[in-house]
Amino acid sequence: MTAERTMLVTAHTGRGAAVDSARLVIGQLLDAGLTVRVLRAEAESIACAGVDVMPASEAAVQDAEMMIVLGGDGSLLRAAEIARPAGVPLLGVNLGHVGFLAEAEVEDLADAVDSVVRGRYDVEERMTVEVTARLNGQLLADTWALNEATVEKRERMLEVVAEIDGRPLSRWGCDGVICATPTGSTAYAFSAGGPVVWPEVEAMLLVPISAHALFARPLVVSPRSTLALEIQPATAGAVLWCDGRRRFDLPAGARVEVRRAELPVRLARLHGVEDTGAPFTDRLVAKFDLPVQGWRGRTRP
Repeated sequence: MTAERTMLVTAHTGRGAAVDSARLVIGQLLDAGLTVRVLRAEAESIACAGVDVMPASEAAVQDAEMMIVLGGDGSLLRAAEIARPAGVPLLGVNLGHVGFLAEAEVEDLADAVDSVVRGRYDVEERMTVEVTARLNGQLLADTWALNEATVEKRERMLEVVAEIDGRPLSRWGCDGVICATPTGSTAYAFSAGGPVVWPEVEAMLLVPISAHALFARPLVVSPRSTLALEIQPATAGAVLWCDGRRRFDLPAGARVEVRRAELPVRLARLHGVEDTGAPFTDRLVAKFDLPVQGWRGRTRP
């Protein structure tokens, strides 16, 4: 007897295109005999019969095979908060702009769902970071991030001392400092001038934002390192953001520590999309419309 297959479908219900796409996905999955769940907050907007309505909690993905997310990278980051604890893979369908985390574009939606139904996909794990903030031993924040943890100024310039593996690195007067994963290297860190890091490279990034200092280059450090930022007493406090979703106010004197987390985020990769030999290179070219005219490739003997 074939085991029941369950999918959770979530969408950015503020976008009509996402709602329409969700209905198409749900219909295709139901027609294939799969069980489909939707979140309670989205059920009324999606308005599909034959689905199971679930709360926005880990229960929604309990025993689910996959979570299909229709929207942009922001929607996928929101979905990761539900899927990560249960280890359920995410499949992003891009209805945003760049959409680096998404695996499929909306114009390929039917083929993408067909690949899911047929089980023609693999799962890759993306490194996450755990983030803590303390003041004189008192815990202010205990959270995580897939893309980045950012300490930013609140009013005036941020005065911060950066530390790596228990040793001070430099003091910066800046707008903020980004501690990013390889996945986050194409997000906020990229906009701040950080390097692009291939997803399979295990590393963490430290990227100052508009720093007034001679040495203020983006740094790539070991994934076994611990990054720390100490907010100096002269600073009028700061704000900690994780993935642009979770915010914590930080008083002067607070210390933020960022290290690799044990729990990854799992992303589904469809066959025929990521098995072309240089997948991330192709993704960069497509997302940024990079000029590659004149490329001849390797000369064959």
